[in-house]
Amino acid sequence: MYVITVVFNVKAEHADAFASAMTENARESLETEPGCHQFDVAFAPDDPTTCFLYELYTDKAAFEEHLAAPHFKSFDATVTPWLGGKSVQAYERAWPAD
Repeated sequence: MYVITVVFNVKAEHADAFASAMTENARESLETEPGCHQFDVAFAPDDPTTCFLYELYTDKAAFEEHLAAPHFKSFDATVTPWLGGKSVQAYERAWPAD
């Protein structure tokens, strides 16, 4: 399985709108992308401007399909101006075995 983690630093004035857009993006990814198996969205308990994602895809190709999906492109275009920064990391899951 292909793992993606993302940390977003959201500008404070956009925190609520970002949270709404992010949860909608996660829901749509899980519902419409067969290669998306998990899409966890978490916010720091004491800082609503820090968002962490844990995403699990069948393989790298499934993640690339996610990036090409219309709902993701719309989400990305909407939230990019709301961000102070973003860090994306990719991993291959070692355990549990697929």
